[in-house]
Amino acid sequence: MTGLPNGILAELARLGAERPAVLWLLPLALLPLVAAPRRRAAWADLGAVPPDALSRALGHALRAAGCLALAGLVLGIAGPYRTGERVIRTGIGAEVSMLIDRSGSMNETFAGRQPSGAEESKAAASRRILGDFVGSRAHDLFAVTAFSTAPMLVLPMTDRHAAVRAAIAAIDRPGLDYTNVARGLALALGRFGAASGDASRVLLLVSDGAAVIDPRVQETLRAAFAKVRPNLYWLFLRTKGSPGIGDRPAGEDTPQAAPERHLDLFFRSLGVPYRAFEAEGPEAVAAAIAQIESLERDPIPYVEVRPRRDLAGLAYGLAAFGLVLLVLAKLAETDLASGRPARAEARAAERGMAA
Repeated sequence: MTGLPNGILAELARLGAERPAVLWLLPLALLPLVAAPRRRAAWADLGAVPPDALSRALGHALRAAGCLALAGLVLGIAGPYRTGERVIRTGIGAEVSMLIDRSGSMNETFAGRQPSGAEESKAAASRRILGDFVGSRAHDLFAVTAFSTAPMLVLPMTDRHAAVRAAIAAIDRPGLDYTNVARGLALALGRFGAASGDASRVLLLVSDGAAVIDPRVQETLRAAFAKVRPNLYWLFLRTKGSPGIGDRPAGEDTPQAAPERHLDLFFRSLGVPYRAFEAEGPEAVAAAIAQIESLERDPIPYVEVRPRRDLAGLAYGLAAFGLVLLVLAKLAETDLASGRPARAEARAAERGMAA
């Protein structure tokens, strides 16, 4: 088999059988070459029969049909199959690690009050819009991380979009009072696996505020960002009347006085592609998500899983084809028009010759 092309060898290597012991019966498929069940006609002298190439060809074809029928039956009983495979293909999408704020302020509306009637909280609006974002492209991969006082891994990186939407919808418990964005960023960065070619990596932070990051933690985060090199997006859900990302405080400009501004400055200093979006309502959130989606349209490799294919039907089909040929040949031994067997005609011919 070493002389066969690599493609054929690979296909043969993928073949298997559920009951391989039955394959030992395959030599029985050679029986039609030794004996044939076809009716024999008696002739006084074979020399009187003219050479007939068509008859010899039909004889060989019927023997082959018998071999095919027996081989197909044995293979069908053995349960042949072709194993599945994982094929690497290329699509358009990105690896998106979502980091969603679950602090207490996310339970309020964009107007800064508790939701009532048809009003949505910032958390509810984010879940709805992010759920619509997931699955808009077939080959995006997503991971979901939530954070407040401590981060929590909700779902690792996966292409199962139904699971991602369920994970986002599951973040519906009332949040805590504090925001520890540093630990959340570290956990979200850890969701990216080994480098996958030229696939775009996106870290999407959804938060309505910021917290002070300790300088020592900042250096750790800088090293993590330098290693992963994601495209960083901050979707800032701004409460009406609260300071914006670029607003300077009236007094001393410190991280404690303006945490959002200094978190933005920290992100700008990381040396990775970064963009911030300020959203003051659900419509602005949807527009920001749509813009992020349009920006991240790089080729991404993905795995297409092909399931195992059952070949028993094909084997039984070949056996049925061979059996049909044999049955037709058997029926052809009788003159259906007169209803007299072919053997009776041969005997009448012999009596005529004897007379």
